[in-house]
Amino acid sequence: MNHLELTDYIVFLVYFFIVAGYGYYIYHKRKTKELDAKEYFLAEGSLTWWAIGASLIASNISAEHFIGMSGSGFALGLAISSYEWMSAAALIIVAVYIIPVYLKNRIVTMPQFLSRRYNDQVSTVMAVFWLLVYVFVNLTSIIYLGALAISSISSLDFGWCIVALCVFAMFVTLGGMKVIGYTDVIQVVVLILGGLVTTYLALNLLSDTYNTHGIFPALKLLMKEAPEHFHMIFGPKDPYYKDLPGTSVIIGGMLVNNLAYWGCNQYIVQRALGADLKTARKGILFAAVLKLMVPLIAVLPGIIMYVLYHNGMFANEMTVNGVLKPDHAYPTLINLLPTGLKGVAFAALTAAIVASLAGKANSICTIFSLDIYQKYINKNASEQKLVRIGRWAVVISLAIAAVVTPALKSLDQAYQFIQEYVGFVSPGVLAIFLLGFYWKRTTASAAMAGALITIPLSTVLKFLPVWTNGSFPDFPFLDRMAIDFVVIVIIMVLMSLFGTAKSKSETEGEIIVEPSMFKVDRGFQIGTVIILGILAALYTVFW
Repeated sequence: MNHLELTDYIVFLVYFFIVAGYGYYIYHKRKTKELDAKEYFLAEGSLTWWAIGASLIASNISAEHFIGMSGSGFALGLAISSYEWMSAAALIIVAVYIIPVYLKNRIVTMPQFLSRRYNDQVSTVMAVFWLLVYVFVNLTSIIYLGALAISSISSLDFGWCIVALCVFAMFVTLGGMKVIGYTDVIQVVVLILGGLVTTYLALNLLSDTYNTHGIFPALKLLMKEAPEHFHMIFGPKDPYYKDLPGTSVIIGGMLVNNLAYWGCNQYIVQRALGADLKTARKGILFAAVLKLMVPLIAVLPGIIMYVLYHNGMFANEMTVNGVLKPDHAYPTLINLLPTGLKGVAFAALTAAIVASLAGKANSICTIFSLDIYQKYINKNASEQKLVRIGRWAVVISLAIAAVVTPALKSLDQAYQFIQEYVGFVSPGVLAIFLLGFYWKRTTASAAMAGALITIPLSTVLKFLPVWTNGSFPDFPFLDRMAIDFVVIVIIMVLMSLFGTAKSKSETEGEIIVEPSMFKVDRGFQIGTVIILGILAALYTVFW
């Protein structure tokens, strides 16, 4: 039954008006004057640690998780959870070793860091890269998966779903980071509770189908019926080794991917840039805790649908023209929910989509306004002018993404598509930032080389096996990311050692890095030990 009942729409409208009303309240609460740029882009000093942590997760979890990761759970199994569980470890590294550098040096945008550490050319090249990736990969994939899910659940047309999502996201984003941060608290509560309800009911469905009488027996049955779907580490002979290559998901390309995403990504880091160090670290640690829960609401439903599908159920819903579509797993599952609860799941899914879209759109407008418009178009722009330009950037970027989105209809596993093509840029970004943080001899020319070669190098490693008829190794894309990172670091180090140009930080000392910045308090240490202990247990049990 692919439509919502009146009760479902009422539940959804309650959610919508709560988010909209709270956002309006937050926006007007301190509106005694025009918003300045830092208030609009960063909500400077306004976000608490729990708002930062919730905003990080609400912005991170989107349709690519509910739909894309459930689809990968259907196809690959629990192993896809490495993206979530290893993110928790990466967040700890970011909180200890990366965020202090930004806050100590009062960094507002990632291109601003590059400009101060290297030069404006490096900053501008990377700003353009980020804007292109955010608009043409991130925004489009979120809108596509969101529209796919909503059109599958409701009676709304796919095209109208695209329009509705973009308009809702614009409404939230135009209020600035403060509105996004605090409405994200509501969004994350809705998406986690709604996701857990959906998982619980999916386990009940499995229990009813196999007469196991309870969700815990259903979990045991799940591992019995699909044992191949409960391994975290794939061997070279596994059919999905190319997607998740062995221990590379722990110490190789996955680490490169996660550190670049959580530590060098405007869309994510921006949530913590307006806070003091202690608040920012507590917020990031809270986000790490929440990341441990994500596979329960995003991966487990996909595995449940895999077992039910192979029991002869949902053949029509899971296929299009006779071709199996794993990304249809979660929408099919939601359609099985009873009236009312379907509205809860629908609200959770919409919360994830809108929060993620709003976060990315806010980062786009921040980079464009501060690193493109103010630097090259209007150097004397007032604070209010920058805010207006930022709002127009939100509208235009979402409009472009909406136009491009229908081109993604041919994808089977959109989550893997996102990870792979964002990974064309991530190795170079991480190399430039880490060397910029911790090695003063890194030069601007070396950073520019790292920025310019990351995409061509990734392209060569991806397509050379095709061009040479298989005579060149066809590396899994996570391994390609690790190779890219190592090669780029080596090139940058050699250029810095044997080149003559000095970096700005070496001659002017603009980036301050001191050992005292990396000290953490006892509470953070205890939280870190607990999180790493849970991760060790998970990988030991499901290796």
